[in-house]
Amino acid sequence: MFDKLMAAQQKAEEIKKRLDTVSVYGEVEGGAIKITATANKAITAVEIDEAFFKQADKEELEELLLTAINKALAQADQVSATEMQSATKDMLGGLGGMFGS
Repeated sequence: MFDKLMAAQQKAEEIKKRLDTVSVYGEVEGGAIKITATANKAITAVEIDEAFFKQADKEELEELLLTAINKALAQADQVSATEMQSATKDMLGGLGGMFGS
C-alpha cells in the first residue's frame, strides 16, 4: 500500500513538472494584448501591440490586461484539471487493489 501511495505522489510531481512546460495564452482585442503563462499559472510573457498601446488610455489598458490575464489563467485551470483528472483516473485504477478483493 505504501508503494502505491509513493507512486501516486511521484506521479503528481511529474504532472506538476509537465505543467511547467505547457504554455497557455490569453489575448484580447484581436491580439492587441497577449499573455503567455504556464499551466501552473506562472505568467511568462506580456505582449502589447505598439499601435494599440499608443492610442489606449491607462484605464482601458489596465482593464484589457486583467481580461487577458484571466483568460490565460482560466486556460491554465482547464489544462491542469484535465491532467489531474487523467492522473487520478490512472492512480485510482492502480490503487483499486488496496480496497478489497
